[in-house]
Amino acid sequence: MKKVTILLPAYNEEASFPLISQKMSRVVEENPSYEWEFLLVNDGSTDNTLQQMIRLHRQDPRYNYIDLSRNYGKEVAMMAGFDYATGDALIIMDADMQHPIDVIPDMLRYWEEGYDDVYAQRQGSKESWLKRKTSRWYYRILQKMTTVPIQKDTGDFRLLDRSCVEALKQMRETERNTKGMYSWIGFRKKGISYFQEERQAGSSKWSFMSLINLALNGITSYTTAPLRMASILGLLVSAVAFFYLIYIIVVTNIFGEPVPGYPTIMVTMLFLGGIQLLSLGIIGEYLGRVFNEVKGRPGYFVNSFNGEKTHEAGHRIDIPA
Repeated sequence: MKKVTILLPAYNEEASFPLISQKMSRVVEENPSYEWEFLLVNDGSTDNTLQQMIRLHRQDPRYNYIDLSRNYGKEVAMMAGFDYATGDALIIMDADMQHPIDVIPDMLRYWEEGYDDVYAQRQGSKESWLKRKTSRWYYRILQKMTTVPIQKDTGDFRLLDRSCVEALKQMRETERNTKGMYSWIGFRKKGISYFQEERQAGSSKWSFMSLINLALNGITSYTTAPLRMASILGLLVSAVAFFYLIYIIVVTNIFGEPVPGYPTIMVTMLFLGGIQLLSLGIIGEYLGRVFNEVKGRPGYFVNSFNGEKTHEAGHRIDIPA
């Protein structure tokens, strides 16, 4: 019997656990031909999320939980899940249960047909108009800027074959954008559509700045296009400045008109200064990520696995049978 792991990273999601238990029980009942593992990752929660995980683990041994030493963010929490998952396939879902379990049978069917990465594409949701539009714009920009094909309207909700999980486990960078990693590793992919359900408990933990940081990580992790754009912009500004210099010389020496005064100089200086600061900012984003990676620090530390203390850092420990 094949084993399937459902990975559920959670940060301050104690209110969602009754729904998690209910939904996962349905998954088992509706898909009895598979052995199931539910892997919960506590990403440094400050509420009773860990206590809820402990309760589920004691009630049902199919629930395993990882307690990270602090809040590392969802990307690193998923990396820990990849390290500890034992299934032949891995399904990633949000702990708020906005991802519908009704599409899981389709994921399993396509997996059995030979697809390694069955990703779910969001067709609609009850999020705000602005959030939906900015998400679409982001994916369009990312698709145009990178040579890696990025699936649009696609997040972490997907089924990954063990071969994909093993590939992702080898990618140990801490400045992570897993959505791009899924595309970068390749393998045979299949998209299915779903409608995102409304959150029934708790509140979203994604602030505006968190989303901006995630977007910047996506762009700087998979393309150097911003650096190239800064170079092109600098070249264009230099060309315009050169031709403007010729214009001033011609106008002054031939037609005898005065050189433009203080306002023109100030506007030109401010414009060029802005271009320079923008270019330095782009370089700084890339340099900052290089700085973080060359330290070689582990991606995360685990406080405990199923209540047992561990001193392992950033990689999977041997789990007793």
